[in-house]
Parts: sequence; C-alpha cells; structure tokens
Amino acid sequence: MTDRPVVKRTARAILLDDADLILIKRTKPGHAPYWITPGGGVEPEDTTVVDALHREVDEELGAKVTDVVPVFVDTVRHSTHHAAHGVKVQHFFVCRLETMDLSLRHGPEVDEPCGTYEVVRLPFTREGVDSVDVVPPTLQAFLRENIEGVRAMLAPDLG
Repeated sequence: MTDRPVVKRTARAILLDDADLILIKRTKPGHAPYWITPGGGVEPEDTTVVDALHREVDEELGAKVTDVVPVFVDTVRHSTHHAAHGVKVQHFFVCRLETMDLSLRHGPEVDEPCGTYEVVRLPFTREGVDSVDVVPPTLQAFLRENIEGVRAMLAPDLG
C-alpha cells in the first residue's frame, strides 16, 4: 500500500478555560451551523505546527494560550484545485486559555468572513460536547469519551 501525500496540515486548539471548552460556531449561508475548535492551516511562514496554532488562536480569538500539549490527530482525504488528491492532517492540542480579547481578532475570518464566526463557551462535559455538532465527528467522539483524560493533559504533575 502506498502512503497518501499530505497536502494540508492544520493546528487546532482544544481550548479550556476552567470548566469551559471554547469553540467557534460557524454558520455559512445555506448550511446548518457547526462548531469547530480554533485553529487553521499551517502556513509557509510558520516555523512549527505549534507556531501555527499560536498564530491562528491570536487571529481568530485575539487570544494567548499556555500549556500546549498534543492530544489527537485526525487524517482525512483532501483535495483542492491547487493540490493533488491526498490527505489533510489535523493536529489537535489541548491548551489553557491565558488571555482573550475578541476586539483584537484579525485575519481572513474577520476581514472577509464567509458566514459568521461566533465564539462560544460550552461546559466541558459529555452533555456540553453532545449539545452541538462538533466537526470533525472524530473529534467530537474523542472528546466525548476522553473528558477526564483531556483535562488530565493539563494537570500540574504531567511534567
């Protein structure tokens, strides 16, 4: 079996603030709303995937995060008119919100939005995670089954 080429990589934050999970409610014209974690594509100017995460969180939330720990990866088929068929690798990091000022948001989601990007807080519980349509579905399933484990990734004794 041949490896599929990675044509896109993203960095996404499973962002916790005390007992809340911070998500972005996406509403596009003609589509049902869905909820995503803050983050986006790794750009050529990003030295690392973690650098991309910090840049994206700053752009989308006007936020700073700490305690960035890789926790989940999702690989999906992906193609664009620019790239051949391959896969998109989404790197998910659990992290703690340090500061957030929505008035500092900037970048394409703010400057030229396609629909709306509403920052929401949900209780980081099974009920909270199940109350919305989190995408990708693999992330929603992972979060539902690993609430305690995700919280443990930010424990002071993790090292």
